[in-house]
Amino acid sequence: MAEHETLEAVLAREYAGLSAKLREAADFVAANQVDVATRSLRSVSTASGLAPATFSRLARALGFESYEGLREQSRDSIGRQFSSFSEKVERLQAEANSNNQPPFLARQAGACSANIETMMARIDPARLSEAVDRLHAARKVLLVGALGSTGLVEYLSYMANYVTDNWYLAGRMGASLGSGLAEIEARDALIVVTKPPFARRAIHAARLGAARGAYVIVITDSHACPALQHAATRFILPTDSPQFFSSYAATLVLAETIIGMLAARLGTAARARIRMVEENNRRLEEVWDG
Repeated sequence: MAEHETLEAVLAREYAGLSAKLREAADFVAANQVDVATRSLRSVSTASGLAPATFSRLARALGFESYEGLREQSRDSIGRQFSSFSEKVERLQAEANSNNQPPFLARQAGACSANIETMMARIDPARLSEAVDRLHAARKVLLVGALGSTGLVEYLSYMANYVTDNWYLAGRMGASLGSGLAEIEARDALIVVTKPPFARRAIHAARLGAARGAYVIVITDSHACPALQHAATRFILPTDSPQFFSSYAATLVLAETIIGMLAARLGTAARARIRMVEENNRRLEEVWDG
């Protein structure tokens, strides 16, 4: 095993040679790295429905001496994923001082384009369509995002409110998240957007929504996101970037796609609401008509 190799890289390299049962265990490890890193083998076995011996065999097949070695690699991989903004900006500054790097605009644009292409390959159109159907059928849709994801959910709400009146920001601008989710129930949907470092309120919101029976969508960029265990539908999107922040380019494309698909399902009701919103904007002089 190469020095500093991530667990994801090890799994990708060895996956084709694994038996069907070991692939099942590998899939669980890839999707639940936090559990693998923090819980006992017995707990992981119970959660996955696979025998402890299966994970021990997987560890040896991946080149580890024992399951504990795989567990340590998972901890190390998670630690690298969550490197601090200060560490990332230090790397950015070092690269900026190098004469061997392309212009930053080219690197950033290239990373964003690659993220979008990867997202398109990952997302099953049928699964996305089913998610939009659930949002369309929901009594109300609640949106939760914090830290860097705040602006994204604000934009989601802004777009949605042009075509429907049942999408709401929960815990907006310092408001109590508890009050925003007070009446959430099985007829509702909850969209949670969170990227490392994960916001506690986003994780707790996903847990509460799932406990109340709501349809929970989690949008993140890592299998290690703790909110994923509470999600009915998961979108794990690439966010690679030379920036010190995660890139939201692919997430933005997904958000706009969801609203576009929702508008198509709403039909004449969406057209009527947009006309009303636009007329109100003119009357209130919120837009410049020239």
